[in-house]
Amino acid sequence: MFRKIPVVLVGSLLLSIGINGFLVPHYLLDGGTIGIALILHYYFEFPTGVMIIILGFPLCWFAWIYERTYFYGLIISSLLIDWLEPIKDQFQLSVFPSVIFGGICIGTGVGLMLRYETSTGGTDLLAQLLSKAFSLNIGMVILIIDGFIITAALPLLGPKTFLFSCSTIFIGGMTTSLITKKE
Repeated sequence: MFRKIPVVLVGSLLLSIGINGFLVPHYLLDGGTIGIALILHYYFEFPTGVMIIILGFPLCWFAWIYERTYFYGLIISSLLIDWLEPIKDQFQLSVFPSVIFGGICIGTGVGLMLRYETSTGGTDLLAQLLSKAFSLNIGMVILIIDGFIITAALPLLGPKTFLFSCSTIFIGGMTTSLITKKE
């Protein structure tokens, strides 16, 4: 358990930087629970991390009962996302580099946690369970789940933001796949 703490901290930090530094300034979405929380943040100004905890509560409950290291990933990443929210004004990049850097940061953060069998909770935990049950690459499972969520958000986003958000999710999914790939 204690060996996973540095991985959770580094993964959560990268995830938080990816979201706040690159996605939020351009109103881009990630998939999964984070994507839903970002929609609520953009339209109602709810704190993203708090919404991740609320939306992920059912899986969080499961994680607390069966595997607490998953629970800590959810709590730490959610707290860091809200704590690092002020960095949204620190990077003055246009949308295209933000898509690339955001996807890489998020994919690396999620991938590190999943590689060491912890996660941010939410759909990452669901993807991890499905991956184990069906011997699938976890990055691909996350990419599919995220694709469903972002497609459902299309009417809210508009075509340009939708395409940039899809690109971010694709880059994040590919990065997660590379990091979690079994050798």
